[in-house]
Amino acid sequence: MKFKIFASVFFIQFGLLVSFAKAQQMSTSDSLDTFLKSVMQKRHIPALQIAIVRGNKIIKNATFGTANLEYNIKANDKTIFSINSITKAFVGIAVMQLAEERKLKITDRLSLYLDSLPDSWKNITLQQVLTHTSGLPDVLDEEEQVMGHNDEQEAMKKVKSLPVEFKPGEKFSYNQTGYVLVGQIITKLSGMHFTRFIEEKQFKVAGMKLTRFGDSYDVIPNYAGAYTLTRQMGDGFVKNNTPGHAYMQFPVFFRTAAGIQSTATDMANWIIALKSGKLLKEQSSIDLLWTPAILANGKIGGFNRLTNGYALGWPTVTRDKHPAVGPVGGGRSALFVYLKDDLSIIVLTNLLQGNPDQFIDEVAGYYIPEMKEANGWIRKTSMQLKE
Repeated sequence: MKFKIFASVFFIQFGLLVSFAKAQQMSTSDSLDTFLKSVMQKRHIPALQIAIVRGNKIIKNATFGTANLEYNIKANDKTIFSINSITKAFVGIAVMQLAEERKLKITDRLSLYLDSLPDSWKNITLQQVLTHTSGLPDVLDEEEQVMGHNDEQEAMKKVKSLPVEFKPGEKFSYNQTGYVLVGQIITKLSGMHFTRFIEEKQFKVAGMKLTRFGDSYDVIPNYAGAYTLTRQMGDGFVKNNTPGHAYMQFPVFFRTAAGIQSTATDMANWIIALKSGKLLKEQSSIDLLWTPAILANGKIGGFNRLTNGYALGWPTVTRDKHPAVGPVGGGRSALFVYLKDDLSIIVLTNLLQGNPDQFIDEVAGYYIPEMKEANGWIRKTSMQLKE
């Protein structure tokens, strides 16, 4: 009789704890939704999609706003967004997959795999091009357009005629040319085009059913499109408060640099597949994938004080507390994996100036209380970021 009473009390208490945990989770989710809607309004973001991973499970996925402004089409969980340069993170994994197959080493010189390189390019390594420390001239022109009118042979002929910008390893300088070359190497060593290699070895393995390569030219079902707040006027740009169309074309040979379209849920499943050993078998491969390059002066280099380092296709947020790797794309998409907190956050938008990397730490604060802006995290961060 006493056992039955004890068991009943135990299950009641356990049930109350479960109910409390669920209520707390719902409260966190509701508060986060309010925050995200506020950010969207302030930044004029038409549509936003978010997925959050913890314990290798998706604990939240939600979609807000309008995918298509012309026809007032509401965004949903199957709405597809361009992830732009987050594509480079897939390329980093592809290279490490070939490394695990013993088909290459990241310290190998480009000239080991590619012929007809300028003499000044021959000693540049795979690691240097993946980390943007190669010094290669950029295949994008002054107007941020791919050279050669989207023709690979013409583009490579033009960029090969340009001088290197600095001695390899001296500094960080974001560059697309190296990723075009890496695409050629993946195609050569894998025996299939690099887009197919990534589709087979990552999209399919991770169960990314809605993810594909494409750009503004392609007809993509449920595509959120691309919007911008800036328009060119003469030699300058004017910023507006109302989004207008943005057109982005990524020729096939350039799609190691940008070109993947995906959903936040698919991206979350990709992170789960990576962290659970489905994409890379060895933990040392992931460690290398996420280790920022050390420059000749002993420091690291990156985009800014937040994403202040760059690893193999993955920008890094190198800091003492809550370090992360944080691929960003087109000023519209961001993915942060918090390395010590078992937390990953994917935020996709259809506005080029949405810049979710600027508020993704605040999103993390809903799950890591110390990181809430109200607790002074933003001020702490500015002091903790390493140069």
